[in-house]
Amino acid sequence: MNVSSKNLLEEIHAFFPAGNLDLRTLSPLKLAYLGDAVFDIIIRTLVLEHNGGAVKHLHSQASSLVNAGTQARLATAMLPVMNEEEQGAYRHGRNTKASSVAKNADIHDYRNATGLETLFGYLYLSGQTGRAVELLKHAMEELHIII
Repeated sequence: MNVSSKNLLEEIHAFFPAGNLDLRTLSPLKLAYLGDAVFDIIIRTLVLEHNGGAVKHLHSQASSLVNAGTQARLATAMLPVMNEEEQGAYRHGRNTKASSVAKNADIHDYRNATGLETLFGYLYLSGQTGRAVELLKHAMEELHIII
């Protein structure tokens, strides 16, 4: 495996240069849109690396973690260790009014999950993916979630 010192965002920008993006101008829902994918790739990576079996099994295990209820519980467990900036990103996403709510999701869970996704989108775009993983690890340990 070739190990690069660049993170994914740096790799993307190396091939597709972008202008300076002010994260403060992005809506929380846009950050959540990206953060959903960031959260998903972290979970899928963990599931793939810690489990065997068919892809159907991997998908089932990942899906049990990538849903509004679990994300809301994870976000609540992360809150005490979030810094002020992270809490602000989380609250900004949590308090945003979405035009729809995911099926099978309680509105409070959905909002907290949106907050978590907003936070992960913010951390990714600000080059802090390591912090996103650190927060997730803390929350999983608090909730005794084992992959």
